[in-house]
Amino acid sequence: MTDQADIEAKFWKAVKHDRTMMVGLVGVDGGMGQPMTGQLDEASGKGRGPIYFFTAKTTDLVQDMGERHRAVINFAAKGHDLFAAIEGELFLDNDRATIDRLWNAFVAAWFEKGKDDPELQLLRFEPRDAHIWLNEHSAFAGVKMLLGSDPKDDYKDKTAQVRF
Repeated sequence: MTDQADIEAKFWKAVKHDRTMMVGLVGVDGGMGQPMTGQLDEASGKGRGPIYFFTAKTTDLVQDMGERHRAVINFAAKGHDLFAAIEGELFLDNDRATIDRLWNAFVAAWFEKGKDDPELQLLRFEPRDAHIWLNEHSAFAGVKMLLGSDPKDDYKDKTAQVRF
């Protein structure tokens, strides 16, 4: 049996490992998301949010959000063993210490002038609520169903509503 805390821990582990997620603003352009690479700040010691994104000040997302905006993230782990929809608040955040901690070669490739590039914009997503689904052992679940097992019974403890 999987409990809510286990599902949440699996979620944060997947976010740390896989990083790519769809980020959209609530009420803007139909809430359509765009793929972004998220990072967790390991130095914060929280192990669970906020999620940071490096982007450019000229992107539609930054132009549409103002200083802060309600946002939603849709996430699928690479192995499709976990899915999540996360609601929260997206903030402009150019804290230099955070930029220094999160800076890496992948980010540097996008900003030719480095950390002082005038186009650089760090975004901070503060998660509020999430719905997380596990998709474990799907082949095994298919075999069990062929043998008469009800898949709903097996799945009932594979989802979590999480309040951060």
